[in-house]
Amino acid sequence: MKLNGQTIVLTGASSGIGAEAAILMAKRGARLCLVARREEQLREVQQRVEAEGAYAAIYPCDLSDNNAIEACATRILAEQPQIDALVNNAAHSIRRPIEQSLDRLHDFERTVQLNYIGAVAMTLKLLPRFLEQGHGHVVNISSLSTQIPIPLFSAYLASKSALESFTRSLQAEMGHQGISTTVVYFPMVRTPMSSRTAIYKYMPMMHVKKAAGWIVEACEKRPARIARPMGKLGSVLLAAAPGPITKLPQPLFRGMDQLLASRLKKKG
Repeated sequence: MKLNGQTIVLTGASSGIGAEAAILMAKRGARLCLVARREEQLREVQQRVEAEGAYAAIYPCDLSDNNAIEACATRILAEQPQIDALVNNAAHSIRRPIEQSLDRLHDFERTVQLNYIGAVAMTLKLLPRFLEQGHGHVVNISSLSTQIPIPLFSAYLASKSALESFTRSLQAEMGHQGISTTVVYFPMVRTPMSSRTAIYKYMPMMHVKKAAGWIVEACEKRPARIARPMGKLGSVLLAAAPGPITKLPQPLFRGMDQLLASRLKKKG
């Protein structure tokens, strides 16, 4: 029960991984501050948390709007006397070839705004409270695909790579002041976001409850990172030989897309 009594701010809490993580943390006695754009869905998660006998407050917020983040964080700070952890889980993904993005700079801008700027903005607002308390943990969500380069997700992966770099800087600069960080490198997870890509219907993915368990582990054990062994190996190989490691898997990824498309066409 390491989370018992701890107050955790969780973004992207209205569905998918965030909603499941909220329930798991509630079962461990955590106090939840649930943040997401969709108020109705947030209330549903709040009810599920309260059914577990745990505390949950909801904070509807458009995390693509910096003014909204400012107002949301100010309200959280005013209402919560102590905040033990922040989980920046909210994210947006775009699957599109760079060649088809030449006139779509806005795709990169909105993805970076939500996945990187929004997460940093929320973190910066809560940091003074963490410093005042002498402790605070920040969990930032990234992707296995930043460890093993894949095509078609340039906007998404660029935003996640930026967030990883910020996380490392935060730990390096403020670790001695009680600030700790975890980067969670999720593989593909079966969520509403991943389901928007039709060919992924037949692709093996991590179950959302297991992914939620990784977030709970990040808050309980506070390791520097949580990742699959393949991702850890990929990081080492990518650092040692970035050219070959970026080029060699490309035929495999193209073949996988063709196979998934063929299965979708046959099975529907």
